[in-house]
Amino acid sequence: MATRHDTAAPPAKEGGAAPARPPAGAVTAEAEQRRRARLSRRWQRDVRWSPYAFVSPFFLLFVAFGLFPLIYTAWASLHTVELTAPTDMHWAGLRNYTRIFDDDFFWNAAKNTLTIGIISTVPQLLMAMGLAHILHYKLRASTFYRVVMLAPYATSIAAASLVFVLLFGRDYGMINWALHFVGIDSIDWQNDKWPSQIAVSSIIIWRWTGYNALIYLAAMQAIPQDLYESAALDGANRWQQFFHVTLPSLRPTILFTCVVSTIGASQVFGEPLLFDANKGASGGAAHQFQTLGLYLYEQGWVNQHLGRASAIAWTMFLILIVIGIVNYVISRRLRASG
Repeated sequence: MATRHDTAAPPAKEGGAAPARPPAGAVTAEAEQRRRARLSRRWQRDVRWSPYAFVSPFFLLFVAFGLFPLIYTAWASLHTVELTAPTDMHWAGLRNYTRIFDDDFFWNAAKNTLTIGIISTVPQLLMAMGLAHILHYKLRASTFYRVVMLAPYATSIAAASLVFVLLFGRDYGMINWALHFVGIDSIDWQNDKWPSQIAVSSIIIWRWTGYNALIYLAAMQAIPQDLYESAALDGANRWQQFFHVTLPSLRPTILFTCVVSTIGASQVFGEPLLFDANKGASGGAAHQFQTLGLYLYEQGWVNQHLGRASAIAWTMFLILIVIGIVNYVISRRLRASG
């Protein structure tokens, strides 16, 4: 008797026949497509937010050490507050501002800052221009000279100021020793007004001349050589090329160095502080070379008047804003004339 081996069909699900299983290749392609979509979204988020993550440390540090002190000093300048109790504030309005404008020491510091700025900035930029003009031509060991130019800028301001204190000593200083050979009596560089300001300015000149010379040198190297060749064909010598080609081409750079040097001169602090024989913030026995930076330091950290020091800081900040506006106006006129 024959046996039947028929196999029964699988029971159909309710609602019709069972769906067919998709091929293995189709499943893999769909998974790969989803994976690519996830990577694409991740890449888009990375492209969008990574730059903010990279610059966020700067903004965090700026908020902590730049914006917050700026806002706090603005608020403190409107209060009477001492350094010994910075949280104990009493509203004073604009009294701190009116008080410093009635203070003769403030105006003395402002005049000293102006005179020291002029004495240090004008010779500094003129010497920097001359040195850059010399280095612009082909010299042997030009790299060595450029490094030497930048060495004073890299030197510690404390070390440089202490060396200049020894040079300008009244009794045993090398400057007075050299002046003695030409028949000039000893000069009290630390106690006389104008000699002390010249001595402080000489420290600034020594530190920043090479720095500005390299800026001028970089700007000179960007001037097209065709201009010099055309001037030479017209019979212009090197001095004429300097005055008629180099200087007109350097007007934006000269304006930039003048503004930066002016801002730096308004914030002079370390040089007069270390040059003082008493190592105080008074700028000499008669305040003869006390700058606005020293006056601010004296009011805030010596006399401990934090509110008044904050008002001085904001006054200096407003002065810098005025300098920036003047720079903007002059630069616009230069661009219009060019």
